[in-house]
Amino acid sequence: MSYVVIFRSTRNLDDGHLYSLWSRKMEDLVKTIHGYEHHFGFRDSTTREGVTVSYFTSLEAISRWKSLSEHQKAQHLGRESFYEQYSVQVCQVLRDYGFKP
Repeated sequence: MSYVVIFRSTRNLDDGHLYSLWSRKMEDLVKTIHGYEHHFGFRDSTTREGVTVSYFTSLEAISRWKSLSEHQKAQHLGRESFYEQYSVQVCQVLRDYGFKP
């Protein structure tokens, strides 16, 4: 069974340097979490709206990710500097199927 964390956000206008540093740091850190599977994201450069979708094997893995001190620092920076707004949804994957030619 898989779980998905959907992080939606609107970036503040800034130079992006500090954001880029922390984004890379969080990308490396989440990969160390037992139960992390993969993630992907995208951002519209005009509206600054973005979505990151992260897959985990358990709710416990998501809790470990959320409670890491470095991730909590990033969350604080996100509220203070990086984002105009954000929302987080945690969902259980009920079906997973697709098509490949």
